[in-house]
Amino acid sequence: MELRHLQHFVAVAEDQHFTRAAERLMVSQSGLSASIRALERELRAPLFVRTTRRVTLTEAGRALLAEAERILAQVRAAHEAVAAVQGVLRGTLALGTEQCIAGVHVARLLAAFRGRHPDVEIRLRQAGSGALAEEVAAGRLDLAFAYRTRADSDQLRSVALTSEPMTVLCHPGHRLASTGAVLAPDDLAGEVFVDFHPDWGPRRTTDAAFAAAGVRRTVALEVNDVHSLLDLVDENLGIAVVPRHFRHKRPSLTALPLKGTGETEYETVALLPPDRATSPAARALVTLLETGGEAGGLAPPQEGSQPS
Repeated sequence: MELRHLQHFVAVAEDQHFTRAAERLMVSQSGLSASIRALERELRAPLFVRTTRRVTLTEAGRALLAEAERILAQVRAAHEAVAAVQGVLRGTLALGTEQCIAGVHVARLLAAFRGRHPDVEIRLRQAGSGALAEEVAAGRLDLAFAYRTRADSDQLRSVALTSEPMTVLCHPGHRLASTGAVLAPDDLAGEVFVDFHPDWGPRRTTDAAFAAAGVRRTVALEVNDVHSLLDLVDENLGIAVVPRHFRHKRPSLTALPLKGTGETEYETVALLPPDRATSPAARALVTLLETGGEAGGLAPPQEGSQPS
């Protein structure tokens, strides 16, 4: 089994198409097909189900994909480690982040990183925290800025960014707005909720808080971006429970403290693989994160700030 066979296999799995994968790899389609057939012969199992329009992974192909991605990530890390010893940081930094993550200004951090390490290619993926943790664990991402869960600590290590309480956002005309009170999950029973996909950190935090309080809630309006959530609340179509810094994005909304969340406070971290598997580029980014300070825009958001 050669590395190029695994590289070809992963490309076809990602594109679900031989022609597109061949174009991306800059190899002939016949050569790519021959490479996949050689891999299938060696493993004595078909890896793809082929149709005229697309190809999909077989059960054996799905099993191989996770291992192939890990192997290729380790090979890449080995090349980058040797380059780092020679005093030059090269290769790729594959980074993931949730939207509007607290505790780090992602764009400013990456700009500072590029200024110091211009030979490193930066790749950025935005997704929910659950998916990002899986990507880091599988070696597809070098690190991710995400919401921390207890399950993550079993296979990943983390660098703390910040933590903050959850806040209830509602329209100024909503019945809750006039109370000005500190609310508990019990006070929100029966309300219409706007929230994110269950994979998102804020949604996970809120779900955990209400479950701990024994309060059932139904998310009637589910979105995948912050501004859509704020727009729906701004039209008085529901209320939202979000990290406190979200309130600065729409000052016209009423923000009310939420008590009784206990250990479900919103905590954001940089998720990394075990130390031995961390790439030199990821190490350099974490070093910059830890030493950048306020001047680098890397400090936790302050009251009245406008995090990205």
